[in-house]
Amino acid sequence: MSNFRKRIPRTAAGAAAGLLAGYAALAAAELTASLTRPQAGPLTAVGSAAIDRTPAPLKDFAIRAFGENDKLVLQLGIIAVLGLLAAALGILTLRHRRAGCAGVLLFGVVGAAAAVTRPDADGAADALPSLVGAAVGAAVLHLLSGRITRTAAPSRDQDAPAERWSRRGFLAAASVTAVAATGAGALGRVLTGRRGEGAVASREAVVLPAPASPAAATPKGAVLAVPGISPFTTPNKDFYRVDTALVVPRIDAGTWRLRIHGTGVTRPRTYTFQDLLARRLTERDVTLTCVSNEVGGPYAGNARWLGVPLAELLREAGVRPPSRGGRADQLVARSVDGMTLGSPVEDVMDGRDALLAVGMNGEPLPFDHGFPVRMVVPGLYGYVSACKWLVDLELTTFDAYDPYWVKRSWARRAPVKTQSRIDTPKPFARPAAGAVTVAGVAWAQHRGITGVEVRVDDGAWQPADLAAEDSADTWRQWSFPWSATAGGHTLTVRATDATGLVQTEERTRTVPDGASGRHSVFVTVT
Repeated sequence: MSNFRKRIPRTAAGAAAGLLAGYAALAAAELTASLTRPQAGPLTAVGSAAIDRTPAPLKDFAIRAFGENDKLVLQLGIIAVLGLLAAALGILTLRHRRAGCAGVLLFGVVGAAAAVTRPDADGAADALPSLVGAAVGAAVLHLLSGRITRTAAPSRDQDAPAERWSRRGFLAAASVTAVAATGAGALGRVLTGRRGEGAVASREAVVLPAPASPAAATPKGAVLAVPGISPFTTPNKDFYRVDTALVVPRIDAGTWRLRIHGTGVTRPRTYTFQDLLARRLTERDVTLTCVSNEVGGPYAGNARWLGVPLAELLREAGVRPPSRGGRADQLVARSVDGMTLGSPVEDVMDGRDALLAVGMNGEPLPFDHGFPVRMVVPGLYGYVSACKWLVDLELTTFDAYDPYWVKRSWARRAPVKTQSRIDTPKPFARPAAGAVTVAGVAWAQHRGITGVEVRVDDGAWQPADLAAEDSADTWRQWSFPWSATAGGHTLTVRATDATGLVQTEERTRTVPDGASGRHSVFVTVT
């Protein structure tokens, strides 16, 4: 027992050495990435690789469970796993010093492989941050483990040499390592921030032109004064964000380029940001919805978009829709981070207000929402239409190419389903008996909403009062006056779109083409 107790501090020191080596490795890697390309840092590269290889149901669960914090949770999880492995390697070095250091180098190789195989990889240079970090981590582990395994002068006590080591020397070396790694990490963050200053300055310098085709004024009566209802226009800061980018791309508008090419393109084109701003711009209110939105979920928002009509650019490139003899039926949009989304050519050229957006709610696109240019296509879920940080449009066919999400079990074509949501009262609310206003929003983009009904418990469906319609591409607010009686009650809503389709009660999950069902909330009236 006494020998076991003596070994505890030495084992703990080994684990600490491993953790410090891992910390130094990450700091050195991030500093190197700040000098080469921030997206090549090991946390970003490995995290992105993990996202790419996550099965669709698990990815969908992460969005439901953690919302827009899903990326933070992933990064914290990766750090936790790396910390456990680093501690284990530190303990291993107490008996097998070379093996422990080799383990650190192996993780560097894994990070390098993840970086160079990303869709947005910038060649072999993307491997450098992980390899430099691994080399630093292995060197630190070798140094610190040497401090632990080094024994003091021989003693008459036969057991002492195996257990006596310079704690003071180890603590000194560990302190220097921690300070140096912290400094390197801080410097890396500063340099990374400076790399994005040009993009920030380019966005601040953008002056959006007045639209040649402005959005119609929001009709009187389209906005209901009901506390708790979703605002008709979603502020930029509150607009949902669902994507796979662990690091939000910051692109300098002055260097940005858009290429249009592919099957059926007789006149390939390349545009600058200024080229787009110089064109006749269109402004429209359009509601966007994420396919990961559960029934009653938060991933829907309405904004006023300013942009170039996409169909015009395609026609200038010689593109014709399939209904007019065009050879391509799929438009593949590529983001600067390698994301690919596929839209039906027929849909983006059928006369709807499909835009290459440069503005959102009266200002240049926020970086989180795709600055400098993104796609907005009414009536289609975002994963087949709303490409952010757009840099490439390729005409092809659905048979020839499967975009990112299609490869992961999602449907090729994904029109938005007719949906409605109760915003107030909230689930498990306790309103007082008497007059209670039930209210929310309903949407069926590019078809429009013509009716909303509410049911209390198992009673009859009763018509709600619809706010005025802005357009078929935006959601509509609705309200229902309820004479609430004491006790528990279930409120359910359903919508009818302009085609006459009544929102189905059949519940389906989001995979493969969006959730269906009717939203309900349970409240207790006091």
